[in-house]
Amino acid sequence: MVTADWPGVDPEWSRTIEVASTSDADAPGTVRRWHLLDNGAQLSRLGLAPAGTLLCVHGNPTWSYLWRTLLAAGSDAAHPWRVVAVDQLDMGYSERTGTFRGLADRINDLGDLTDALGLDGPVVTAGHDWGGVISLGWALAHPQHLAGVVLTNTAVHQPSDSAIPPALRLALHPAVHGWGTTTTDAFLRVTHSLAHPPLPADVRKAYMAPYREAHRRAGVGNFVADIPVDASHPSFPALTGVAERLRGLKVPALMLWGPRDPVFSDRYLKDLITRFPHADVHRFEGAGHLLAEDRNIAAPVFQWLAENVGDRENSSAEADAMTPGGQRLDHAAEPEQAEFRPLWDLLGRQAAGPAGADTAVAEMAPDGTVARSLSWQQLDRNILDLAAGLREAGVDSGSRVSLMVPPGVDLTVALYACLRLGAVVVVADAGLGTKGLSRAVKGATPDFLIGIDKALAAASVLGWPGRRISVRELPAARRRMLGVEASLDALAHTGAGRGSSQPGDSVDPDAPAAVLFTSGSTGPAKGVLYAHRQLAAMRDTVAATFDIRPGARLVAGFAPFALLGPALGAVSVTPAMDVTAPRTLTACALAGAAAAIGATVVFASPAALRNVLATRDDLDQAGRKALDGIGLLLSAGAPVPEPLLAEVQRLLPRAALHTPYGMTEALPVTDISLGQIQAADADAAAGTVLGAGNGVCVGWPVHGARVAVVPLAADGTAPGSQPLMEPGITGELLVSAPHVKEAYDRLWLVQRESSSVPGWHRTGDVGHFDGAGRLWVEGRLAHVVTAPGAVVTPVGAEQAIERLDAVRLAAITGVGPAGTQAVVAVVETVPAARKAGPAAPQLAGSVRRAALEAGVQVSAVLQVPAQPTDIRHNAKIDRSRLSRWATRVLAGGRPGKP
Repeated sequence: MVTADWPGVDPEWSRTIEVASTSDADAPGTVRRWHLLDNGAQLSRLGLAPAGTLLCVHGNPTWSYLWRTLLAAGSDAAHPWRVVAVDQLDMGYSERTGTFRGLADRINDLGDLTDALGLDGPVVTAGHDWGGVISLGWALAHPQHLAGVVLTNTAVHQPSDSAIPPALRLALHPAVHGWGTTTTDAFLRVTHSLAHPPLPADVRKAYMAPYREAHRRAGVGNFVADIPVDASHPSFPALTGVAERLRGLKVPALMLWGPRDPVFSDRYLKDLITRFPHADVHRFEGAGHLLAEDRNIAAPVFQWLAENVGDRENSSAEADAMTPGGQRLDHAAEPEQAEFRPLWDLLGRQAAGPAGADTAVAEMAPDGTVARSLSWQQLDRNILDLAAGLREAGVDSGSRVSLMVPPGVDLTVALYACLRLGAVVVVADAGLGTKGLSRAVKGATPDFLIGIDKALAAASVLGWPGRRISVRELPAARRRMLGVEASLDALAHTGAGRGSSQPGDSVDPDAPAAVLFTSGSTGPAKGVLYAHRQLAAMRDTVAATFDIRPGARLVAGFAPFALLGPALGAVSVTPAMDVTAPRTLTACALAGAAAAIGATVVFASPAALRNVLATRDDLDQAGRKALDGIGLLLSAGAPVPEPLLAEVQRLLPRAALHTPYGMTEALPVTDISLGQIQAADADAAAGTVLGAGNGVCVGWPVHGARVAVVPLAADGTAPGSQPLMEPGITGELLVSAPHVKEAYDRLWLVQRESSSVPGWHRTGDVGHFDGAGRLWVEGRLAHVVTAPGAVVTPVGAEQAIERLDAVRLAAITGVGPAGTQAVVAVVETVPAARKAGPAAPQLAGSVRRAALEAGVQVSAVLQVPAQPTDIRHNAKIDRSRLSRWATRVLAGGRPGKP
């Protein structure tokens, strides 16, 4: 018996067992001693009948200790599971055999053990690192017992055209291998250092305990030596056999992944997804190789088991109520689906109609002239030619193509060409910043990357995945340096004349079409997966809500709408600006773009409108005349204050000003005009309408959409599942519409939570309805402050504070433990403060009084030279970041920059 004195391990779990070996590595009749952590006896003693067995297999150089949180969770009476975590032979506290055991041997060894234990179904395997392959080998050999598969960072295939990870190359080097893995404990220490955050000292000690002496580390070295680097390796046939047979394994699968892994990068996850296309996948941003140490994996594993394995009849029924992307459906509430027309339907009709020779898409040069333009016929022809060329290059249905091209002619052609091929476009805004953009691209693992020179250079430096295609033809030396295979120009030339016979207009409406990344203003940017049907529904919703018909002429100063113009059958122009930095749009640039096409519609973000107003004095008479022709302005991306809209109205006197509310997951959701905002504010001031006030009024649901709330609890959460639409109830906002996203890409946990109310998407925003049916947004659920005896939503108080002449932007945040948080106001002043820190007494008093009028008692007032806003919209304040900063300041720390 092994003494189990390891933190987090119940001594009752530790046991040893003698197992007769049938491995070719052993002589006939050999018996091996295994150590394992097994809660089976404990469950029996407690009178708990397990729902099944979770068979956990560690990798190198860990041991069964890796799975201790699963053992603890499986011992819970609420969801008892027998958890058997093995120490592989030559590892942990199992016997040191003195033999070299290859992959096939280890798969066989595990089978010997489970036979000796008498394990039968349902069994779910869990594997990490090289233990992932071994667990899958066991799963394939025991289909009669298998009920599911759980994997954390692992791999089953090494692409022949790419080298193994550098860390493994180093460990395999003859000059390093023996010394690094066996003679010393270097390999163990390096592996343990991969934890994020670092492992506590007692946990590191527990991981090291079985490997203190060199003779106990022989298995560590042999595991490394058993990595099949090419087809000549003895274990290559076994690995290939496991990899190929996985495609026929149809049991439920869960993959939990740490992207910060120098060994098993996202390319290995992508390979596993191709073999398990039905798997639930969740990537934990910031986590790495030792995922079970970096994150609590027990909770999601047992949630998944309960839904997929614990009750097979219920889980089967639930599966019937899910879309392929994991969105739960409320069948009773499903609207009747309209006839599907692909996103490019109106584009094709315009090209074939009387307007075919008219301008369809244009982009402006910095000097105010039209830099490039295409007619509808040219646009349609170019799309077909490029689609044919892309197919020749290997882009096919289901291929992921990252588009790193600024809005304009090139992006329009590339986007629609990919969609018509059935490829999945990946769009991550450069405004996410280098770190955020890199994280998004690596997470999406595109097969191809189409980019401008700057994006291709970043791809080379940062190691972004995907075969590279440049927008323009590059010099040969530059192509080689950037790893570019082709250019859009060359591919379009290759496909010229063959486009009409290759990509047809038939597309599966429910096939994936796009992965669009969120702004990253409330955490790491999330990939939002859309099917073709949902993109088409977005087009139809925008057209119906704002009466945008074919022939309309729009200026797209807001990136998400830059690509909708051709889908709406509208002439579109991209103004001279950096669309990744909205505040670069000037009044002259807006007017020049409007004049170029005789624009009737403008899409622009609030940050862009602020700069347009700031530069309006530069307009000449021709520019003002062009703006006079605008009949509709839409501003989205962040709340738009009424005073800002009133100023815009004076600049665009004939325009109806609308501020649709929405998100990357559903755009738009509601809509309201300037006049309706003013009426809502008047109702709030007069107190004549129940629930009017305390937030930003965003109006009524758009065409085809429904909105509801789940009430907030005293702890600031929204735990319910009953959608309500009564006025005056504050809660998390729910949305149901044909254009709501399919799923979050490779974020199973986030998707599960967002769809926990059947038929609805949980937005994470907080708000309420008033008596007139209008929706008021009060902030984000994550930013709710739980003060003593009160739940404080931030937006109402922020608006009240921003009415002060001395305040440009205000943010309400909480400091302290949940339930007893102090409410802190952080203000950006006019003029800007020179340094951050506590506000002057006079300003602090004014801010407190203003907040109190909104019903919020502020405990402290701090000032900053500039609020930390998201890069993409230049408008959404990072309240979580401010909370951390305010905590430091109020604790006596140096203010520094928030």
